[in-house]
Amino acid sequence: MSGLTLHLDVDRWRRHLRAEAGSTPGLVPVIKGNGYGFGLRRLAEESALLGVDTIAVGLPSEVDQVRDAFGKTVVILNPWDAHLPLAVELAEDPQVLTTVSRLQDLAALADLETRPRVLVEVLTSMRRHGIAPTDLDRVALLADRVRIEGWSLHLPLRQQGRSAEAESLARAALAALPAPLWFSHLPPGEAAVLASDLAAPGAPPVPLRLRSGTQLWLGDPGSRHTTATVLDVHEVSRGMRVGYRQRPCLSDGYVVVVAGGTSHGVGLEAPTSASSLRQRAVALTSGGLEAAGRALSPYTIAGRKRWFLEPPHMQSSQVFLPGNATPPSLGDEVPVEVRLTTVTVDQIVPTHAP
Repeated sequence: MSGLTLHLDVDRWRRHLRAEAGSTPGLVPVIKGNGYGFGLRRLAEESALLGVDTIAVGLPSEVDQVRDAFGKTVVILNPWDAHLPLAVELAEDPQVLTTVSRLQDLAALADLETRPRVLVEVLTSMRRHGIAPTDLDRVALLADRVRIEGWSLHLPLRQQGRSAEAESLARAALAALPAPLWFSHLPPGEAAVLASDLAAPGAPPVPLRLRSGTQLWLGDPGSRHTTATVLDVHEVSRGMRVGYRQRPCLSDGYVVVVAGGTSHGVGLEAPTSASSLRQRAVALTSGGLEAAGRALSPYTIAGRKRWFLEPPHMQSSQVFLPGNATPPSLGDEVPVEVRLTTVTVDQIVPTHAP
């Protein structure tokens, strides 16, 4: 075993997946990008085991990577684009449900002979994609030429005002055309209340579908950990120049070469939100350290996170270990903290609880 390795307690992970599926009515697992670190095909297979009838990918190009492992409906979340030949082709595929977020695109889909399956996205306070609530009545005019299977609403993560926005936009959509509501970032408890509130007196709750990605696949951090293989260890003395940039060592110690570089996503972590002045100051300070070549690495060696000697290389990284610490041996596995939504591991190794 060598490289960047994700150790996964498969039994515990699957217990979490089943618990999420059981508590999330209308669950639609989201499978996109790097597959949340697990890979698209594996998540498609896990979704099939959960017994759901629909999964969601981000791009048209991701459909082929999951359709063999999941034989039911595949939703494409990114808005349909008439300039993409693959998107046009997939819009006529009966297994595919296409998201449309512009009126002109809905009209173009309505011109296809196959009467494609579509989700119509409503513009939320995210201001990313969607048709404005004031224009939703124009969607109903095309309902006989496409199969509208629901309204899609992608809500912001911020909790304040979320339920009120969900209800307001849902009412606007249902007034234009009765159809199931597909939500992102709406907790099951809030969704259940909303479904009841939207229902007419004596009528059953409005059908809701809840998309889940991060919470579903990564919601139990205790089910996994990531390690990197020690590839080389070199003793160095103060002033010795090392690395591509030949920076001098500030003290005696060791250069530890570990698996994981830019091709894995190490050192390319997505930025975290910084809403307070203190958080922004920390972010600025961290950025200054990185610019000066003094970034703290995600690798833990001899009990502490250690500094990068320089930015990560393509497939490995060099970190500095002070001389008063015990160096690891060649082939040792050291802990590395990575964000699985931005990192590609070399291998996934099943583990079991002791």
